[in-house]
Parts: sequence; C-alpha cells; structure tokens
Amino acid sequence: MSARTAPVDLAIDVRGLVKRFGPRTVVDDVAIQVPRGRICGFLGPNGSGKTTTIRMLCGLLTPDAGEGTCLGLDIRRDAAAIKRRVGYMTQRFGLYEDLTIEENLVFVARVYALPQPRAAAARALDRLGLGARRAQLAGTLSGGWKQRLALAACLLHEPRLLLLDEPTAGVDPKARRDFWQEIHALAAEGMTVLVSTHYMDEAERCHLITYLHDGRLLVAGSADEVIHAARLRTWRITGTNLPQLVARLERDGHWMAAAFGAAVHVTSDGRDDFPQWLQAQLPGHPWQVAPIPPGLEDLFIALTNRHGAAAKERPDA
Repeated sequence: MSARTAPVDLAIDVRGLVKRFGPRTVVDDVAIQVPRGRICGFLGPNGSGKTTTIRMLCGLLTPDAGEGTCLGLDIRRDAAAIKRRVGYMTQRFGLYEDLTIEENLVFVARVYALPQPRAAAARALDRLGLGARRAQLAGTLSGGWKQRLALAACLLHEPRLLLLDEPTAGVDPKARRDFWQEIHALAAEGMTVLVSTHYMDEAERCHLITYLHDGRLLVAGSADEVIHAARLRTWRITGTNLPQLVARLERDGHWMAAAFGAAVHVTSDGRDDFPQWLQAQLPGHPWQVAPIPPGLEDLFIALTNRHGAAAKERPDA
C-alpha cells in the first residue's frame, strides 16, 4: 500500500478570481494557495493588482468571479466573519498622532469591542516592546516606531491572518530587520501573513512569493522555485563606460539589462549566450563578463519587460 501524503492545511485556497472596476479588469483569473503559518509575498509593478487581490482574499472586496476559502470560510458568503479574523496594516500610518501609544491601543481595542481593552493594550505594548514609550505621543515617533505601533494595533484582537500593504516603506534598515523578525515569530506561532512589497530582499524573506502583472498571476512558489522555473541566464558586466554597452543593448532589444551598483546585469531567457553575442557584435570590447546565478530582481525585471512588451502587441492594449 502506497503512503499517502498528508493534506496541506491551507489558510487561503482560491481560484478564478476576477475583479473589474468599470471597463477595466484589475484582477484576471488568479488562483492562490497559502498554507497556514506561512508568509506569502505579493510582488509586481504599481497597478498590477496586488492590493486588490489581497482585499478580495480577506473579504474587503467582493470578486466579480471566482471562488474559494480564507481561514476555512467562503470568501463570498462569509466575508464579514473573515474580516473579524484579519489584521490589516496599511502603508500609511492611520492612528491618532495626538494620542499616546497606549491611548491609541486602548481606543482600537474598544473599537474591536474587546472585553478588557486596557489589558489587551498592555499585552500589545509588551509584545512589541512599546512599554517604555507608552506615554509618548504617536505623532512624535520615528517611522520605525510608528510601524511597530501600527503592527501592535493590528494584533490586538488576535487575528489568524495578517495583511501588510508595503509595511516597511520609509523606515530604516534596522527597523525593517526588527519588523521582519517579529513577522517570522508570528508565523512560527501559526499566523498566516500576506505582504505586498517592492523590496527584493523582503521578498526573499517570504516562504512563498507571487508575481502579478496587469492583474494576471505570472509565477508562484518559493524564491528558489520561481527562479529555477524561469530558466534565465544572467551575467555580471564590469568595466569602464558601461552606459555605452547599455545603450547598445537597448538598441538591440533582445537582452534585458539593469544597473547594479558599479556593474550591469544582463539577462536572457536561457536560449542565448551573451559573451558569444558580445564578442560577435563588439570584438575586442573592454568589459569583463562573468556568469552569475539569477536573483529575484533579475527575474522580476525579465518578467516585467517580457509581459510589458507582450501587452503592447495586443490589439486592445
């Protein structure tokens, strides 16, 4: 008798999601599965449908088509129940700047109708290391401390799903690191986290990543899985006068090039050899070329360029 694989406990299991605003289709036939206790990153250009998708998953928006469950509840029938189990942290700080940290938390606890709002606020202060600043006005906090306060407010009602919309925009590297340590601690306790971000280093901290473009889901999986599936080849180019090379590559239109500090990364879809092409086109060139493993940023630049070009060729683009 063959061994059976244990079923995965999915916090999110949706398929065929579609959302339109007027004549524009913002999300088009998206399917996503996220196991409980995992961190799933949503990536893509501005306007790609990330936030709209997240809001449909948690009951904040009703899809025009599609079906599925979030936290075991139907995303259509049980939207109100789903919302009660979700903590949502917006990109812009949304608490009262003329109240103290503690006053803000007590106020939010009362909005959630928690039976002991001060006790709930005290737990959040302790959990997020805010106790020593409890009497400080929220408006005087730095970006990192405001972020920590916003997260504390999201956790007051002990949600099972946490939604983070570009949560670390405008905060310093140490605050970002501390924030992600807390997010991983929450996931280890069983909380599921959905996070939209433009930072590739943050995407690499997620257990799963999804990449959307023009409302379509292009790739999904772990960072290693999506990079391997793309079968890209990438080279690091160094030397003098790199803008000349980039201009030549742009005229050719075949290669994907992006500056990385004092170097340029050139990427192909795996079928072509860049050193061979470079030697044929510019013999005796002054640049040093070395193959490197493609990273997430190489992948997403390639996906954005590839599907942006395809969109321009569509008759309705």
